[in-house]
Amino acid sequence: MSFTPETPLPPEPQRKALRPIPLLIFSSRWLQLPLYIGLIVAQGVYVVLFLKELWHLFAHAFDFSEQQIMLAVLGLIDVVMISNLLVMVIVGGYETFVSRLNLEGHPDQPEWLSHVNASVLKIKLAMAIIGISSIHLLRTFIEAGSLASGKSGYTETGVMWQTIIHTVFILSAIGIAYVDKLSNDSAEHAENAKQAVSH
Repeated sequence: MSFTPETPLPPEPQRKALRPIPLLIFSSRWLQLPLYIGLIVAQGVYVVLFLKELWHLFAHAFDFSEQQIMLAVLGLIDVVMISNLLVMVIVGGYETFVSRLNLEGHPDQPEWLSHVNASVLKIKLAMAIIGISSIHLLRTFIEAGSLASGKSGYTETGVMWQTIIHTVFILSAIGIAYVDKLSNDSAEHAENAKQAVSH
C-alpha cells in the first residue's frame, strides 16, 4: 500500500492524559534517578579501589607468599563481583522501576535484561550476594589457618557467625526462588484455566 500526497496519514495513537494526582504519583519514580547516579559514582570508586589493589599486588609480586597473593586475587574478585552487583541494580532497577532503556536490538544489550522484572531482579541480586559472601567466606577460611598462632585477624566465633550468615543467605535465596516459582505456577494455571473456559 502506498500513500499519495492527497492520502491523509493515519493518526498517531494518542496517549491518555493522566489526572493531576495519578500523574504526580507516577512521576515520583524519577526521584530514584539521583540514587542510580550515586551508584554509578560508587562504581567509579570501586574502579579506583580495584586499580589500587592491583598496583599493590603488582608491586609486591616478588615479596608476597602464595597465600598472600591468593588473598589479594580474591580481593580483586570481590571488587569485581560487587561492581557486577552495582551494574545489575543500576540497569535492572532503572529499567524496572523508572523508565525503559530502549535497548532492543542493541548489540551490547545484556542477555538477562530482555526478560527482567522485579522477581527476576530479586533472584539475581540474591545470587550475586551469595557469590560475594562466598568470596568473603573463602578468604576467612584461608586466613583461619593461622588462628592457633594468634596472627589471624579472625576469631573462632567470628568464623562461625560468618558461616551462619552465609548459610542464611543461601536459605533466603532458596526461599525467594521457591516463592517466585509458586507465583509463576499460579499465574500459568490461571492462564490455562482462562484459555480452557474461552474454548
